[in-house]
Amino acid sequence: MVVRKKTDKVEAVALDEEKLHKLIESLSVNGEEDGVRQVAQTLQSCLELAEPVQQIQLVKKAGSQLEALSEVSSDGVLLEACLQTLSVVYTSLQAKNPLRRAIASALSSVPAWLQEQTANILSSCLSDCLSSASADKFPHIVDTISAFLDGFPLGERCINKLLLEVLQFLHRGLSEYLLQNRGLAGCHVAQAQLMHSCLALVKTSMVVIQRSQDSLSATLQAKQDHCKLEEALNCLMSCYVHILTDEDFVQSVQSTAGMAVVLLIRSVMGYGDEVASVVCSLLRCSTRGLNSAPEWLKQRCEELCGSGRPPGVSLYLCHGALAMLSWKGSLPGPQWEQLLLLVPNTLLDLDISIKESSTAMVVARVLTLWSSAALDCLKHCPISLQQSLSGGSELQRHLLEHIYSHWEHPLDGVRHQTRSLFRNLLVLHQHTNSSTPDPTNDPYITEITQSLLTLEWHMRGKYGSLGCLVELYGAMYLLTIQPQLPSCLLDLMGDQALAPYASDLLERLFVSHKEQLASEADATGKTQDWMAFWHRTWVTPLLQVLCHARLDQTTYILDYFLPRLLRCSPSSLSHMVQALQETPPCNPGPLGSRGALGALMTCLRAARAQGVVPSSEEGLLGGLVPLSLIQQALLHKHDQVRMDALGLVCESNRSTEILTLQEMDLIRHFLPPSLNSQSPGVRQQTVSLLKKLLCRVKDSTQLLQKRLSQEQRDTDQHTIHLYKEFLRWLCVTLLEVLGSGASFSKCLMSLHLLCLLGQFFTFSTGSDVFSLGEVVTSAHASDVLYCVASNFLEVKQLASTVLQQLPASAVGLELPERMCSVLRAALDLSTSTKPFDSVTAAHILKLLLHQPDLCQALLHCAQEHGLDFHPPLPLPEASDSLILEHNSLAVVQFLLRCLQSEVLRAESSLLQAAASYPLYGRAHCITAVLQRLNNESLKLTEQWRRLLSELITVCYRMSDVVSPVVQSSSPEGLIPMDTDSESTGLQKILQEIQPRDTNDFFTSTRELDTHQKDDQTQCPTTHSSSVNTVGEGYRVTAQMVLVCCWRSMKEVAMLLGQLCQSLPLHYTNDEAHVHHGLITVEQVEGVGLYFRQQLLQSRHRGAFELAYVGFVRLTDMLCRSGSQALQQLPARWLSEVLEEVKSSDPSSKLCATRRSAGIPFYIQALLSSEPKSSSCSLLKMTMRQLIALAMPSADRNTDSSTVPQVHALNILRALYRDTRLGENIIPFVSDGMRAAVLGFTSPVWAVRNSSTLLFSTLITRIFGVKKGKDEHSKKNRMTGREFFTRFPALYPFLLHQLEEAAATVESDSGQVKLHPSLFLLLLVLSRLYPSPMDGSSSPLGLAPFMPFIIRCGRSAVYRTRDMAARALVPFVLVTQIPSTVSSLLQELPPEPRPKIQHNHIHGTLLQVLFLLRSYQTDSHRPLPAGNGISKALCQRMWLASRQNYCMVTRGAFVDVLVCLCGQKISLLEDTELNELRQKTLSILTASDLLISDASLATLVPGSTQCLLSLARVALSASVEMPGVWGAPQLTTQLLQCLLQCPQYEVRELTVEVLLKRLETEQEAKRRPQWLDEAVLSNLTSLALHETHLQCLAKVLQVLFVLCSGDELLWMDGAKILSREEVLLHLLSLAQNSAHSVELHCAAVALVSQLVVRVISSDLKDSSTATYFLQWGELVCSCCSEEQPLEVKLTAAKVLVNCADSLMTAPRLPLGLATTLCLWRSLFMLLQDEDQEVRDAASDFMANVPASLLRKDAARVSVCPPVALDWGVGLLCRLLELWGRAPEGILALTGWLLGEEGGDAGTDAHEASSVDEEDFLFEKGDLNLWAEPTQWVKLLHKNLNSLVSTTRQSQAPLSFDPEHVQQISSLWDWAQAGLDSSQRALDSLPALPRFSCAMEHARLTLRQQRAALTLDLLEKLR
Repeated sequence: MVVRKKTDKVEAVALDEEKLHKLIESLSVNGEEDGVRQVAQTLQSCLELAEPVQQIQLVKKAGSQLEALSEVSSDGVLLEACLQTLSVVYTSLQAKNPLRRAIASALSSVPAWLQEQTANILSSCLSDCLSSASADKFPHIVDTISAFLDGFPLGERCINKLLLEVLQFLHRGLSEYLLQNRGLAGCHVAQAQLMHSCLALVKTSMVVIQRSQDSLSATLQAKQDHCKLEEALNCLMSCYVHILTDEDFVQSVQSTAGMAVVLLIRSVMGYGDEVASVVCSLLRCSTRGLNSAPEWLKQRCEELCGSGRPPGVSLYLCHGALAMLSWKGSLPGPQWEQLLLLVPNTLLDLDISIKESSTAMVVARVLTLWSSAALDCLKHCPISLQQSLSGGSELQRHLLEHIYSHWEHPLDGVRHQTRSLFRNLLVLHQHTNSSTPDPTNDPYITEITQSLLTLEWHMRGKYGSLGCLVELYGAMYLLTIQPQLPSCLLDLMGDQALAPYASDLLERLFVSHKEQLASEADATGKTQDWMAFWHRTWVTPLLQVLCHARLDQTTYILDYFLPRLLRCSPSSLSHMVQALQETPPCNPGPLGSRGALGALMTCLRAARAQGVVPSSEEGLLGGLVPLSLIQQALLHKHDQVRMDALGLVCESNRSTEILTLQEMDLIRHFLPPSLNSQSPGVRQQTVSLLKKLLCRVKDSTQLLQKRLSQEQRDTDQHTIHLYKEFLRWLCVTLLEVLGSGASFSKCLMSLHLLCLLGQFFTFSTGSDVFSLGEVVTSAHASDVLYCVASNFLEVKQLASTVLQQLPASAVGLELPERMCSVLRAALDLSTSTKPFDSVTAAHILKLLLHQPDLCQALLHCAQEHGLDFHPPLPLPEASDSLILEHNSLAVVQFLLRCLQSEVLRAESSLLQAAASYPLYGRAHCITAVLQRLNNESLKLTEQWRRLLSELITVCYRMSDVVSPVVQSSSPEGLIPMDTDSESTGLQKILQEIQPRDTNDFFTSTRELDTHQKDDQTQCPTTHSSSVNTVGEGYRVTAQMVLVCCWRSMKEVAMLLGQLCQSLPLHYTNDEAHVHHGLITVEQVEGVGLYFRQQLLQSRHRGAFELAYVGFVRLTDMLCRSGSQALQQLPARWLSEVLEEVKSSDPSSKLCATRRSAGIPFYIQALLSSEPKSSSCSLLKMTMRQLIALAMPSADRNTDSSTVPQVHALNILRALYRDTRLGENIIPFVSDGMRAAVLGFTSPVWAVRNSSTLLFSTLITRIFGVKKGKDEHSKKNRMTGREFFTRFPALYPFLLHQLEEAAATVESDSGQVKLHPSLFLLLLVLSRLYPSPMDGSSSPLGLAPFMPFIIRCGRSAVYRTRDMAARALVPFVLVTQIPSTVSSLLQELPPEPRPKIQHNHIHGTLLQVLFLLRSYQTDSHRPLPAGNGISKALCQRMWLASRQNYCMVTRGAFVDVLVCLCGQKISLLEDTELNELRQKTLSILTASDLLISDASLATLVPGSTQCLLSLARVALSASVEMPGVWGAPQLTTQLLQCLLQCPQYEVRELTVEVLLKRLETEQEAKRRPQWLDEAVLSNLTSLALHETHLQCLAKVLQVLFVLCSGDELLWMDGAKILSREEVLLHLLSLAQNSAHSVELHCAAVALVSQLVVRVISSDLKDSSTATYFLQWGELVCSCCSEEQPLEVKLTAAKVLVNCADSLMTAPRLPLGLATTLCLWRSLFMLLQDEDQEVRDAASDFMANVPASLLRKDAARVSVCPPVALDWGVGLLCRLLELWGRAPEGILALTGWLLGEEGGDAGTDAHEASSVDEEDFLFEKGDLNLWAEPTQWVKLLHKNLNSLVSTTRQSQAPLSFDPEHVQQISSLWDWAQAGLDSSQRALDSLPALPRFSCAMEHARLTLRQQRAALTLDLLEKLR
């Protein structure tokens, strides 16, 4: 998309009448036509015109006339008048007016002899402006001064002439602004304008000083005027200092003031060493170096060096020093060198103290600026300075620490600047160490590279830094160190957060690598091999990932990586296509991957989008791949493969590329089965890609039409004809799928695409090129209209949009009868008790607003309802906008009258209202109608004002009716907790709905009569009362009452918010000027007070959350409004509510429970309205007060003091969660964390509870939203340095708290002492981790934490010991782990002794274990030699033996042994490891696992964990790594003991490991060594006798894997089981295990495998036949809709596996009935709600024998709709092949008629279903994907085809008597069903698809089934 540059606005000259008249008079021309008179005449014409463009032309003409003047011909007075006119006009014009530039050009073009006079006149005009300016004219004059200096030499001359005056004016302006700023607190708009003006003035003053440098220096050195100039400069400097030190000013103004200070110092003192000395003093906050400055300047600088200055001052001065002093070339002196080194040190000191993210951004930017300045002066600086700047220096080390702390910063800008700084540091090092160009010989670069490569890949800073290394040293440098880098980065492309970073680095690498290889090849002359090597490095790994990785992992490769690769090397496409086509296209690849076909589509799509492979005459892609492959991909099972194939067809790098017939046919092939996609992402991609296609059609049509107008070409005319046919097909296809029974996803997709068609081509019926409107029928338009009744909001919205685009004649709403019926339906729906009906009503009313006759229809409806309604009189020949306004007014008026009467009735009986006319529907419709109005151009303002006043009053009344419920202490159940405090209104409601002596209201519904004439509601006293039972009754539940109330509150909030936000405000501004509008200031204030009451008093979450939405709209409007009174309201309301929170008055209605209910929402809305660019004074004030309240104090332990604390904690939680406050909240995170941790020490439960919630929120705010299931994933962690750099205040606090907590955990006394905050502290500390960049010293002094964390490991609480061990890991650097582990092991007792503290031992062992695991993960190398760990463990082996009676410590010690001995990458030396393994084996053989001891039969605490630890050793030695343990003789014994262990946990662990190992071995296609007959016998025995369900399920899974190879011999001890016994046992197990999903699935899978094997081996007999029938029933039962997902997936896999052997076998091994049952089950699964099930079932197509498939159906996995279509066709063909067509046709006809065939004649079902409609939350049919209507049509189509083909065949259909009887029964059932459904349909109300859509759809389907069945039976008869 091309975005045009914003052009400046041209405005005509605007002078007051008197001045304009004078100027015109002075230019009056008399006499001869000389040059000056011509100029005067031109200027006079210019002033008399009002058209700005013509004025510019005349000024240009005057300029050229002035240029042509000769000195002789000048008329002095008239010439002066001309120049005066130009000067006056120039100084009066507004900023950036092009006319001003034209005048500047004209004045600059005067001849040389006239320039002095021109300058004098212009100076005089400017001087007049400066002297007579009032405060409101300051911005204009400041802009004029800057215009004088903007490329206007004559203007610059004038400024130099008036320098003193200009400087004095600038001082006057700044002083005025400083004064104004003090009185603008809370007025955000005015404050923002003032800041903008102030910034412009400071910038202008800087430009003036810069441009007047010479005259400034000359005047300061002169004798006479320097005092006045010094005074002016002194005053300016004083203002700059004030701005710098006043934190009310926004950052941009302060930053500019910092630059201005340095500029002024430089201008006064020159460029010598003294300037640097003064700036150094300012940065150091010292007066020592100021003596060289003039006295006045010295005084100002001393003010700036005051002790209390804000920390930001140094930052802005650093910025000023770098921006305003010249650093290019050699430095003037040693003070400059000092300054250069002082700036980064100052900034790094600030880095620790700053809290605001915006300031961190400035620090990062200034540091980057410094690094650029250092590079500029590097060549000429002395050696000592070069050494200070080189890599490895102290300064570079500190700067690298800054980089490592900030490269993960939340702000993009900070990360970007950090990367730039890193690059500049590397360049600095390169320049200072130019003697070693090879990075491999440079220890500094090598160390940095190694450190970066060992970092975790989730750290985003790593990518940019590696990119800098590639840029400076080339890709080969990194590839030599880490050859696997390309594959590693490609694996990361599946993570959305990392994909952009990984792809950027990959691009740098492969581009650099290609350049290096090419240059090397040119140098050596070997040009043929390098490209193949490049392909092996970059393209081969890419293709492997595309073919084999899961689809979700490869999504971003197409978005980010592949296009870049093809841009770099377009020729690589042919290599990709060739490599992928060599792989068989039907090879699907691993489960869940796109396979070779998908990878091919991905590559071709990217190539075509990049323009690498355009279409040609040879067809799509120039015949690069066969068309059949693209067709297969378009119907592929995997969504992404289909999307890539569609992208290949639709995308092109030229929007005018003509669509070929092939491409249109491919879309026809793709679209019908792809419309019903359940995935939102796929729908979005499909619409987006087809939008590109339609855009191509539109743009290429315009091109073709243009060509046709120039020359007649038959091919172009033919192409347009093809386009027309294609678009009409598309339009009809999309409209026809919208009929009754269409799924939500199909409706959504079709409507989206219809919107696009309307947007690109319009549905016109006229002489348009395509005339799409001609194919739209009234039936189509009706289907779209009924989509408005959908339960899905998006479908409603899209349908409304499409209806406005369709031809009005087809929609037919202009017909009076149709409009009246639709209007009635809308009005009925607006009082429905189902909330989505009111949304439907609103959409219908919005559609009707454009109809001219709507008022008449409304009047007719009003007469029917007996309403007093007088619509506004119709206007003859009104415009569309006026009709819309007129109708909107009438509709709102009508709805308001209805609402007024209903509110009146609700005031007397809320129960009646909830049952028959809930109020919220009407209010929702009013809000919707008001949203359509163009509020800026309303004509009927008086009528609107009156209406709005009534509307607001009704809203308040409506709220009063329902507020007692939502404000009660227990709104959800309407059971008051404290009846004394409840309102009388609530007591009245309770009296009405609840009998005094029972609570039955909530268990049984009650009937209410809708025809009750009086307003009195009887008070029932029985369980179920019915008043006047003759009328229609409504069932009312407590739920209905509550929903009516909170939704009414919601709609009132939305309506009031809409009124305040969108309607123009009627107010009087400061100048007493009245702004006319519709809503008054008083009304807005009233609405604000209403919201305050609702938010502070509502108890129901739905009510206050939605009141908050309305209140946010109001607060947004307040800060933008022109009324100063309204602007100050948020600040006032905020201070009032904070005072109320503080006071905790007993009479306060603030809710102290429910997380403070609406109070946090109220404060959130007020704070989020504060502009982000302001100083956020309200936020800062609020946070300070809340944090003070949230902190515990000694004098606050009473109820009256804990309530404010609870409120404060709850409000803080809401504010930290609010994303709109963004980074502005970060400075308060440290204080919030302190409040949360200290809150845990409170004795009050409410405070502790709120503290918990606050703490949880802060953890998320600091470490980010949890990005995976792993609680300890490093994605949600932070390095210690980064954490304490961002939150420095937490360092001393956490350390002190940890010290306190650690002092309480000693367990020597045997008592459990648990410090309240300990868990929180350990949780925070465990989220930190060390960075390899931290070097040898502890980052930011983390060492003090370690002893306290180690001490926490002695706690008597198990969880504390575990947390302490996890928290210790981050504080120990990788290099220090061996020594720390060794010292921890030395603390363990070397032998048993009395009074051993096992808590100490366990804590220590856990710490050792976690440290060793961390070392394995991070280090990837063995422990250093001589670490002493193995020796220490060998000395303490008693801890793992029976000598140690504590099972917990015994198990922990064994875990440590497993960690060291059971890993493939060994941490110890071989000799040490072998010794340790032998000792471990001896412990194992003597353990309880192998030697059963009767005395140990009773379990003691920790015994199970200990046995599991021993089991891990045994499994490592026998299954996982038997080779390295050197004990092959033990394998069978160990496995036998494990499988027979009494503890089920051990058996389960064993079987899990066996299963995992078997799957690995199966992939490697080899039989495991440990698998012998004894193990198999044990496994089959377990399958027969295991009692633990999960364990049994895992055993069956193991046997399933083993059975998939050779047949298994089943043994029960010594007995061998027969096949029938095994089948019987497994069938029984599968049938009786439905209560355990995992076991059920495993049993079904295994028994199915055996059944298939028996049938395939032809060994079946009569005894097994009954088992096969049972198995068939079992599988069919697993496919029903209500089964769990896992069961249906198992059934799908079973059916897929038996598709070739059972379901399509030529001899029907299971018989026809069972086979048809399996087919029906398969079709059910293909229509299942869950996409995973459908996809799994669709795999059956890949297993069907190729001979049975159609020509166009390849053996690939297709999408479920296609699989269903092909499957039904295949079944019909199979019936022919089996020779069982008659029975098959009758069975499938039964499917067609449906389940209710037998009782189709009864009407009872309809009655009950209509009754069900009245339930409030009726879910209806849960399957949103299945389309029974389409299924019925598909069956009918294929059965018709089967009947036709069998009739035409040589063996026509012949039915025996039994079949004839069956046909007769089916005919009777179908006929009865048709009659009954027709009667039921006739009995439904008008427009049933609006009022009872579900019932109408059900009856229509029944009718269709019956009709199609009769049609088919007719052919059979």
